Amino acid sequence: MKFGVHLPDAGRDPSREAMINIATTAESLGYASLWSSDHIAWPDPATLTSKYPYADDNSGFPPAGSAWLDCLGTLQFVAGITERVLLGTTVLILGYRGAVQQAKSWATLDHLSNGRAIMGVGVGWMKEEFEAVGRPWDNRGARADETLEVFKVLFEDDLSSYEGTWTSFRDIGFSPKPVKNHIPVWVGGHSPAAFTRTAVFGDAFHAAFGSPDLLSQQWAAVREACDVVERDSRELELTSLFRLNFDGGNLDEGEIGGGTEQVIDQIGRYQEAGLTHAAFFVLGRGNEGRLEAINRFAEEIAPNFT
Repeated sequence: MKFGVHLPDAGRDPSREAMINIATTAESLGYASLWSSDHIAWPDPATLTSKYPYADDNSGFPPAGSAWLDCLGTLQFVAGITERVLLGTTVLILGYRGAVQQAKSWATLDHLSNGRAIMGVGVGWMKEEFEAVGRPWDNRGARADETLEVFKVLFEDDLSSYEGTWTSFRDIGFSPKPVKNHIPVWVGGHSPAAFTRTAVFGDAFHAAFGSPDLLSQQWAAVREACDVVERDSRELELTSLFRLNFDGGNLDEGEIGGGTEQVIDQIGRYQEAGLTHAAFFVLGRGNEGRLEAINRFAEEIAPNFT
């Protein structure tokens, strides 16, 4: 089992100091990965017609104007202050940016980090945010699939050509490439389309905030999608984003928490479901509280899963 820490890229203190402290502490403690999430601009959540997937009344989503750093810019910064830890998005919304421009940002991150990027991707849930950034909401699933096809062409071919529904180019140069001409694709989502996207494009399925039973069900659906497209599901990894709260959590909502033995038991249940890599929003009082929880997990929990 591998473990990762979500960076302080949003909220009350997405500061340079906090970013450096969390990133370098997590790397020094042996965590496998660091993560950043993707939002750009949005209205008051109370006015949304779109439904936040993790709270029925949108209450879990931040108010308009809340601080939120760009996810790829955050990871490019962290690439410069770390040496070993993997750097991923959980998840970048493919439809918010043009395909070729995104490919350049991803390749830059992978090049500057010596091949440590993980491309966690999703199609997005907030129509109002698509409108705010001037990008189309319709056909966002098909557009996402096309974007992943564009990445593959640009990352692998010497001179790249692509003729798609929304993106077309011929004989263009694209350099530098990702270190291995590929960045691992971790597909997020909870729909049949997401399961199929994982089977076709993914190196991993990347769940979020689900109970052990839900994660097991989603993983079974991914494996079924692999059978349909004749993909060996053993090539894929099961991963997920959680909240970590030593003051107590709600496992039905993907919040792992409580005392040391409780947390060990809960992670063991996810491991039985097939989970191999867990990323955590670490909850605590300010950055000092998060750092304390990060240290505690590394000392008391992680050694039980080596």
